Amino acid sequence: MNIINTHIVADNIKEQRLSEYAIGLFVQLSSRNSVKKAIRKQELLLNGKPAETGRWIKEGDRIDLIESGLNPPKTYNLILEVIYEDNCLAVINKPSGIVVSANQFKTIENTLSGNLKKSDAIDVLKWPKPVHRLDSLTCGLLIVSKTSGAHRNISSQFENGTVKKIYKAVVHCTPPETGIIDNDIDGRYAYTEYYLLKTVPSLRNGSLSLVKLFPQTGRTHQLRIHMSGIGHPIVGDTVYGTKGNMLLHKGLFLASVAVSFNHPLSGKRLNFEINDPAKFHKLLEREERRWYKYNI
Repeated sequence: MNIINTHIVADNIKEQRLSEYAIGLFVQLSSRNSVKKAIRKQELLLNGKPAETGRWIKEGDRIDLIESGLNPPKTYNLILEVIYEDNCLAVINKPSGIVVSANQFKTIENTLSGNLKKSDAIDVLKWPKPVHRLDSLTCGLLIVSKTSGAHRNISSQFENGTVKKIYKAVVHCTPPETGIIDNDIDGRYAYTEYYLLKTVPSLRNGSLSLVKLFPQTGRTHQLRIHMSGIGHPIVGDTVYGTKGNMLLHKGLFLASVAVSFNHPLSGKRLNFEINDPAKFHKLLEREERRWYKYNI
């Protein structure tokens, strides 16, 4: 049995069924259907035994996700930019518009076997697996595991805050130079710090701004919800943005540009950083140029 990931239920957790609690717990369990599927295939264990949908979770329970007995999925042929790779992990630059992992063919997970070298480690996974999530519309750095040990180790680092991530985004109008947002999301604590990097005038929006974002928690759509909540939604956000005031057909202007974590074997601190997407600066330059054209 190859355990991919493990979670211990924390203190003071509200009473709920495993089938609800496990949604989003691991990157492979992003939806209610994926949880039910994992339970049905006995890939989800509760305290070492196959989990049941109706079981209630309690403090101290151990939840394990074990590797599927299925053969590797058919490879989705898409060339990825590989930022780093060794025998147990990789870091790739995820393009926008593709989901990380889901019950469908066109996913980042299904591209990995075609882009990464096979590990010869004793605990090698049947195919490489993403350790965390990025929204389908978000681009940037994504950590991938090749071994079950690496997957568990880095997942634990996410839980205890060892992994640090930095995002950049283009947002509507001009926020204060620095800020802290700690509004709960779906009843769970969420914390984001941001810094204003640049502001340009805009005919459509008054101004647009480039910001650097430091999420300290990892709630679903956290940065999109937090920035929209303070009145500065991310450009291209059709869910949390202001209706009628969005740049359509250009995608979401949000990117994971830096990540750091400890190597699961050596313990050495790894730091990775990429440039902002070119479309960020093209948009800012175009908006500034148009503003001056019509106002001078």
